Amino acid sequence: MKANSNKSITLVLGGVRSGKSNFAQNLVNDAGGRIAFIATAEALDAEMEQRIARHREDRPASWVTLEAPLALEDSILQCSGLFDIILVDCLTLWTSNLMADEGGDVDRIFARADRLCEALRQVSSQLVLVSNEVGSGIVPESSAGRLYRDLLGGVNQRVAAVADRVLLLVAGCPLTVKNTTAGGS
Repeated sequence: MKANSNKSITLVLGGVRSGKSNFAQNLVNDAGGRIAFIATAEALDAEMEQRIARHREDRPASWVTLEAPLALEDSILQCSGLFDIILVDCLTLWTSNLMADEGGDVDRIFARADRLCEALRQVSSQLVLVSNEVGSGIVPESSAGRLYRDLLGGVNQRVAAVADRVLLLVAGCPLTVKNTTAGGS
């Protein structure tokens, strides 16, 4: 990935602690240029406050951070052209935030995901999005857990459909799932 090169959308998937966020940060940092980091996490408790603080410390000071727990598509459109690369971390929490905000309404959440995909198509900047792959684990015990798994799976599928590259991180190692960029297979 090179800053200012032809626009591309990369989706970085992986399980918890697979190294996906670190990989995505290195990917955009190595490319250089003006980088916007869009965070979807909210500090709803002390533990999450500590996680967010650690993540902030890990990011280069030159990156511009925006917080978009719900208005992700709007934030992406606002960054278009102002930054060479936009890094979104993560769709996992964005989907969780939507689930709470939309009362678990599947149609409304998928409509938001479709609006996100339309925003991704419109942006002139490079895009890297991070999300958890939750379909390989056990079936959640609760109906809310199963709904969340299904929603995130649907969001990931929608974003993967518009992405030029999809990478799956396993134990810190990237596996190419999809690559339609120049020279990709």
